[in-house]
Amino acid sequence: MRFDAHVHFNTLNEAFLNYGIENGMRFLSIVTDMPFFPSIKDQLTTILKIKKIYPDQIDFATTFSCNGWGGSNWLSKSLDNIDRSMNLGAVGVKVWKNIGMSLKDDKGNYVMIDHPSFEPIFQFLEDNDILLLGHNGEPKNCWLPTKDMTVESDKAYFMAHPEYHMYHHPKVPNYEAQLRARNNLLKRHPNLRFVGLHLASQEWDTNEVGAFLDQFPNAMVDLAERICHLQYQTIDHRKKIYDFFITYQDRIIYGSDIVVDNSLTDDVLIQHMNERYHNHRKYFTENEWMTVQKVNGKFKGLGLPVSVVDKVYSGNALKTYK
Repeated sequence: MRFDAHVHFNTLNEAFLNYGIENGMRFLSIVTDMPFFPSIKDQLTTILKIKKIYPDQIDFATTFSCNGWGGSNWLSKSLDNIDRSMNLGAVGVKVWKNIGMSLKDDKGNYVMIDHPSFEPIFQFLEDNDILLLGHNGEPKNCWLPTKDMTVESDKAYFMAHPEYHMYHHPKVPNYEAQLRARNNLLKRHPNLRFVGLHLASQEWDTNEVGAFLDQFPNAMVDLAERICHLQYQTIDHRKKIYDFFITYQDRIIYGSDIVVDNSLTDDVLIQHMNERYHNHRKYFTENEWMTVQKVNGKFKGLGLPVSVVDKVYSGNALKTYK
């Protein structure tokens, strides 16, 4: 079985779900407080509908809204919504980069993830052994000019979403400040189980990811939309990337970050994902030279042991999102 533990089902797409069944796949759909997604309520409605039809095919993580942050009933409403989602079957709670990169207080200061206003939420999660999923900050490329970014997917994303290209927004707390705030949160809550989404936003150097995992023994990381960064580093440092997977084989979770909506036809979506899944699998399992669209350059697959690949593709997700 393969577990794609980072997708966004924003619509019911039975063709893609049936593709998953045919290929022995399970999905984790992550509800996100994102401005260009449907509302949190609509995302939850969609995923609960899917889960009713495909109970063995899909899991979901919930979130809370920053709308109304600082208001008198924001905290109680957020805690109620988390509790309700957990009772409906959620396997965790996600926080997104809007905390730290767009949310501001009434004085115009950016609100970071270690702000005291969030403490009751994280204490509730820790007390109830509820998993926290964190997309904190962005790739280091986010703070660079487009021409200096290392992978083509980042260039495309930040050109399409200049509001999140921090090179053009120097007043936003910088890369180091984003990670420092996240680490402050985890230090305050040492028993909080945590998944650092997108290689914990330290995708540019596996030594940095490893140091994060060493510092926080209750943390995992996922690979969603950051495999290309590993492939880029593999061009010159293949053994380093290989050793990272061997050393942290119990702490890494596979995810694609595909958004399932109505922007692609079923055939195009399935073809796109089939190619992505094939290329990822080839990178992890084979020793052949390969190229991908997101990386300029040729690199050799990692050829990881089967036991390690099985953990990354399913075992680690199953034990984390239980």
